[in-house]
Amino acid sequence: MKIEHVVQPGNRVEVKPSDVKRAVMGASIGNLIEWFDYASYGYLATIIAVVFFPAGNPKLALLATFGVFAVSFIARPIGGIIWGHYGDKLGRKKILILTLLLMSLSTFAIGIIPNYATIGIAAPLLLLLCRIVQGFSASGEYAGASLFIAEYAPKKRRGLLVSMVPASTAAGLMLGALAAFILEASLSQEAMQAWGWRIPFLLAGPLCLIALYLRMKLEDTPVFNEIGHSEEQLPIVQTVKLNWKQIIVAFGVVLLNAAGFYIILSYMPTYLTNELNFTGTKGILTTLVSLATYVIFLPMVGALADRVGRKPVLIGACISFIVLSYPAFLMLTLGGIWPVIALILLGAILAGNDGVLATFLTEMFPTKVRYTCFGLSFNLGNAIFGGTAPFIATFLIIQTDNQFAPAFYLMAAALVALLALMRTKETAHKNL
Repeated sequence: MKIEHVVQPGNRVEVKPSDVKRAVMGASIGNLIEWFDYASYGYLATIIAVVFFPAGNPKLALLATFGVFAVSFIARPIGGIIWGHYGDKLGRKKILILTLLLMSLSTFAIGIIPNYATIGIAAPLLLLLCRIVQGFSASGEYAGASLFIAEYAPKKRRGLLVSMVPASTAAGLMLGALAAFILEASLSQEAMQAWGWRIPFLLAGPLCLIALYLRMKLEDTPVFNEIGHSEEQLPIVQTVKLNWKQIIVAFGVVLLNAAGFYIILSYMPTYLTNELNFTGTKGILTTLVSLATYVIFLPMVGALADRVGRKPVLIGACISFIVLSYPAFLMLTLGGIWPVIALILLGAILAGNDGVLATFLTEMFPTKVRYTCFGLSFNLGNAIFGGTAPFIATFLIIQTDNQFAPAFYLMAAALVALLALMRTKETAHKNL
């Protein structure tokens, strides 16, 4: 379907509300499916540790599993640059279709890899290869979906509409957690290790077809169609050279998202099971509380940022993490209703950051280099401090014998993000 663009005075492009709705739906549902694929690994980490690594030392196997999780993030900055460059050159839509295909194929492939007992060391090596492809794909998805919606959205509702990207990401995580919970509750441990864990990965095939259909029906953003094709594409090195100060600041702001997202929404079931002796199903079910809170609060935060600005909301989230992370982790150990309250608190605070972060990063950079700079800063932060978060948290707990180590990790990330925010300008209602 051809989208009718209306050019307004001042070279600004307006689109019909129905076109905006279609763009939000197409980007968000595709993003949801991608992150369902990506999240399955984290929620099934304890099973994957048994399936793909030698028996004998469960903690070492789990550490190796999270090591594979972390190493896969090496591809994120590389992918961020490559996807970003071609997204700025060829358009947003084409890259979003390619990232979807790569994510789905690599996720499906994980579901058919034989276990360690069958093929030995080849099993974890093939797992690592698939995870690297997943990481490479993910590096183009979040940034691409965010700016795709932002470049369609009216500027006074941009924060609210772009918050659908982290909301759909969290919804994908919720589906992954729910799938893991149903499998853990329905199957014996032997069945889970033999074949049950493969089901969420194999679902990537049919889910990909749904998302692909939706994205094929979209047209590229009016902002890119107006500006992107009319300007000469800069080489990657020159793009980074001209925007390196903003990229470094954006990288600093991203650190809280990187650490918070993977500690609270991905690593938490493993933390609750291994450190606080929750059952596997209880750990996943309890984590669903923080995910649900996160999803509910994200659009509220996006709408708030449209009213009061991006920086006040982001600064508030940083301060909240610094002050409340330790008390929240302490509540996790108290039993009763306290772990639920703690996870609601952590989910709400994380939403306070993530509900506006994607909009803020989109508005920091000009159209011609927006995908490249957003993708590089976001994926570099997630590669260094996000993908390694489960590994670092597990390592710190083992080395310090302190089960509150993840809280201190979150506090440190929030402090760095707060310092970076002090060097930024307000971007709300900026024309893209």
